[in-house]
Amino acid sequence: MIHALKTESEYFEAAAAGIKGFEARKNDRPYSPGDYVALNEWNGEKYTGKCTLHKIIYIMSDPEYCKEGYVILGLEQCEIRTRGEARRPVLCGREAPVYERD
Repeated sequence: MIHALKTESEYFEAAAAGIKGFEARKNDRPYSPGDYVALNEWNGEKYTGKCTLHKIIYIMSDPEYCKEGYVILGLEQCEIRTRGEARRPVLCGREAPVYERD
């Protein structure tokens, strides 16, 4: 499952740069390890059209560490590739690919 999430610019940029590998979120969706989150940049007024894709690899919901009704999602960066691109080597870097929507 892919969860499309609105993400403020400051947090989007940190996730896209590979600095922030987690999301603290309201637990209002059926998040599961193996699902994906599409972080869509929101500048406070509108979507910018920038998006990154991350795989959920861990979910923390322990009330000792998380506010009630919230979870922390451990994320791994992903790439979106077409079938033809699947055979090309993928270079591993710290930054996540950022996709522009028209």
